[in-house]
Amino acid sequence: MGGFFGVAAKTDCVSDLFYGIDYHSHLGTKRGGMAVTSPEGKIIRSIHDITNAQFRSKFDDDLDEFIGSTGIGVISDYEDQPLIIGSRLGTYAIVTVGKINNLKELVHEAFTSGCTNTHFSEMSDGELNPTELVSTLINQKDNIPAGIQHAQQKIDGSCSLLLLLGNTIYAARDRFGRTPVIIGEKEGAFAVTMETTAFPNLDYQLKYELGPGEIVQITADQIVQKKAPGDTMQICAFLWVYYGYPSSSYEGVNTETVRYTNGKIMADDDDLEFDAVCGIPDSGIAHAIGYSTASGKPYQRAFVKYTPTWPRSFMPQNQQVRSLVAKMKLIPVPGLIENKRLLFCDDSIVRGTQLKDTVTRLYEYGVKEVHMRSASPPLVFGCKFLNFSRSRSELDLAARRAIERLENGKCDDATIAKYLEYGSPEYESMVEEVRKELNLNSLKYQKLEKLLGAIGLPREQVCTYCWDGWEPEAAKR
Repeated sequence: MGGFFGVAAKTDCVSDLFYGIDYHSHLGTKRGGMAVTSPEGKIIRSIHDITNAQFRSKFDDDLDEFIGSTGIGVISDYEDQPLIIGSRLGTYAIVTVGKINNLKELVHEAFTSGCTNTHFSEMSDGELNPTELVSTLINQKDNIPAGIQHAQQKIDGSCSLLLLLGNTIYAARDRFGRTPVIIGEKEGAFAVTMETTAFPNLDYQLKYELGPGEIVQITADQIVQKKAPGDTMQICAFLWVYYGYPSSSYEGVNTETVRYTNGKIMADDDDLEFDAVCGIPDSGIAHAIGYSTASGKPYQRAFVKYTPTWPRSFMPQNQQVRSLVAKMKLIPVPGLIENKRLLFCDDSIVRGTQLKDTVTRLYEYGVKEVHMRSASPPLVFGCKFLNFSRSRSELDLAARRAIERLENGKCDDATIAKYLEYGSPEYESMVEEVRKELNLNSLKYQKLEKLLGAIGLPREQVCTYCWDGWEPEAAKR
């Protein structure tokens, strides 16, 4: 994933920018960056590796170098950002969040378009920086808003961005609104964020949420719409299920409230006998509290999360590193485990690797029974639109592996479709296959319609591709 924050103010913006970016740290663990336009009109930038350190600790020593009233920044799980781009449109800084599926095709198109000075820099892993490609697409048009619109139309995937030009910020939400872009206001300043969590402690009040594909120009004095929103929205449902911060709201719907409601709905559909409800930290906790409230069973912490030094474990691409982080950050509480029948709520089951290790540890500590309730449906399709999971293959997904085994390797669309129908014999056999692989006493997934009911937005406005492979016709390329 990743997240960005920007400020346009009448006074110095650096403190607000610094802390606003930091409030997006849960969205990425690889790179952090910020850029500010100095009083002399020069863009000052810094980028740091935050793989093994917090954003704040890496940028504390840089803050004295940043002076200015307008700036942008980003937490990224992938590429170095912000980039500073010299172009015929001016020198600007840019940050992006999203995923470009046709990156190689667009690069080839740029090389063969007749422009002799086109070039791209490789990142350390040999791949091209997608933010650099976005800037190249923007520079093909005569002005910034037209360039942003052109880039979004060319990209297969998603792209939300902030662009800093002088003391102006251009903010654009993904063409189909897959990620949120939200503006806050306080006296003498506007801020733009992906997480409303960043606003309260910086004294910003929510002012405006961009619609899908909308582009605005932000200065310290005003917000000017440069492109009206489109008609098709596909905001990612996983914001509410997993990676959105509990105090954030998107489309007016609070994350924590959805998780409580979703947990209550799961409990209403269950008649299991057990001793206590537990949540897999962090995002499984709210689902578990909702489940506990509705079931009348106590909520207990069989695992506590060691937060001072261990980051989220879904970002590192190396499975061995992911597993180490997952193990080290969760510390068991033996007195709440031994000889207990425990029901756990988790936001989702992706690969199942970490969960399988967790269940093994529970048995080592003497648990009597382990029951799992996933707050979302089985993940069957890899996400095409955001980098919340960087699985290399759909067969990394536990549910997809189960289908592969049950069908002896046959996984065409018609075959998979049978397993997507909640309650069908094929669906039940898939769930049972995952249950056995994870060594659980019971396993249930939330029904998609009930999850959408907890979110409360119209079905056609929410992206559910990873669960059911559905896309509205207007969003297909």
